Amino acid sequence: MSALEWFAHKSLGGGIFWIQERFYESGNRANIWLVRGSERDVVIDAGLGLRSLPDYFRDAGLLAPAEGAGPRPLLAVATHVHFDHSGGLQHFEEVAVHSAEAAALLQGDNYEAVTWLSDREVARPPRPGWSARQFRVPPVRPSRLLQEGDVINLGDRQLTVMHMPGHSRGSICLHDKDRKILFSGDVVYDGSMIDWLPYSRISDYVASCQRLMELVDRGLVEKVLPGHFNIFGAERLYQLASNYISQAGVCHKISTCAMRSIASIALRVANSRISSQ
Repeated sequence: MSALEWFAHKSLGGGIFWIQERFYESGNRANIWLVRGSERDVVIDAGLGLRSLPDYFRDAGLLAPAEGAGPRPLLAVATHVHFDHSGGLQHFEEVAVHSAEAAALLQGDNYEAVTWLSDREVARPPRPGWSARQFRVPPVRPSRLLQEGDVINLGDRQLTVMHMPGHSRGSICLHDKDRKILFSGDVVYDGSMIDWLPYSRISDYVASCQRLMELVDRGLVEKVLPGHFNIFGAERLYQLASNYISQAGVCHKISTCAMRSIASIALRVANSRISSQ
């Protein structure tokens, strides 16, 4: 299967494209965002990596330069290293990730990447003989380590890094302040927020949600482009963040601790099988 078949895209206008993996039919299917700038293009998250995103961009004409201009540099930014967002980083020459998860990406740590993929989630295999049992996130050497407050300059737009741990220790959002757009990764999306994975931390998540609410209170976000599911606005962002904070009590912490223990054991068993193949 070609990259052109595997992916599909939709233009949102303003140089932003929404890309998805057509045949990865799972709640874990991540949104991929291509943001084009006058001097640099950025892809935010990279999917599973079963087909090459750069090939798709080229074949679909998404990186076509302006008339008389040369190709712009392309940077892949991972909002975090979980497998559904980081598997495709292997296909990019320039990769950026928060420093807290750089070692996991460099080592191909499929425990921290929470790699968990089944054949039933892939409606059409990317190539003959492919099996989900073979899947793993390969080691990738990041070319740029991100920190809170860093700015990714695209020329005519800037994306500010906001370190928002909780879902994972290196989770980030990217904030286009001028356009009041937040690329939120898995920090927040319109669904149940996950805080029971390895390196998740409820207290960090509460603090991150407080920061999200402050963005709304200050009128700094009007549109959220999340890591999963659909786009939403400031009112829903505030509601999702405040709901998480209100539910993060003692009972939630106890149940989360139990779920984290089960998930940790399952991931270690699954990834020991991957390593032995």
